[in-house]
Amino acid sequence: MTLMKHELKQGQTTLLIWTSVIAFMLAACILIYPEMKTQMGDVGSMFAEMGSFSAAFGMDRLNFGEFMGFFGVECGNVLGLGGAFFSALLGISVLAKEEKEQTAEFLLTHPISRRKTVAQKLFSVLLQIIILNIIVIAVTFISIRIIGEEPEIRPLLLLFLAYFILQAETAAICFGISAFISQSGLGIGLGIAALFYFLNIVANLTEDAKFLKYITPFGYTEGADIIADKCLKTEYLSVGLIFTALGIGIGFYRYCTKDIHS
Repeated sequence: MTLMKHELKQGQTTLLIWTSVIAFMLAACILIYPEMKTQMGDVGSMFAEMGSFSAAFGMDRLNFGEFMGFFGVECGNVLGLGGAFFSALLGISVLAKEEKEQTAEFLLTHPISRRKTVAQKLFSVLLQIIILNIIVIAVTFISIRIIGEEPEIRPLLLLFLAYFILQAETAAICFGISAFISQSGLGIGLGIAALFYFLNIVANLTEDAKFLKYITPFGYTEGADIIADKCLKTEYLSVGLIFTALGIGIGFYRYCTKDIHS
């Protein structure tokens, strides 16, 4: 597990920054809710009547006057986008950086197989995502307690579960791509995360584009669906789990068989 510990040590600053920013923004959204609560009814009605714009973000199906409706849109976007960008950055760099930083020769001279190398790198990515979510969930519940709200626990936890799976899927897809590149994939990772987000917006705008929800992990993180149904959309989630498995499998196969330039 030495390599995994090394990966965690290398990424601790990035993890700290992203976790702090996401947790702070979530806490800020929650803490300002009481001040906005009295105005949320009118605002919610206004948003619900904005046609395609409302549908794009699911605001036509949520009540902004209730905490879960507010959380599903405002806080959901923070955790969804922030978590997707963070996990994409982790996944896209974890296998490519050895060639980019010219440390592959040093790494591969150690008595550890490529398969174990890839496995430990993957575990380090997953562990960082888990740490981020634990801290974010803790900050969220502390903030909710401070403002005195008592939301339904089940849909709230389902939202966090959906975003965790989204982050894992995004990281896995970028992990697979990382095995094919030897330079910085920063733009690729951020682009994939942003693409997933906008595909979901397009899917919300028209029935003809609903099939896009099978492609983007944001399809099963839709706050309006989770809060209303109190469950995840299994048809979208199952496809997402397949993409996750494919990304991991491709990453293992490619890295274990390719010629690595040091």
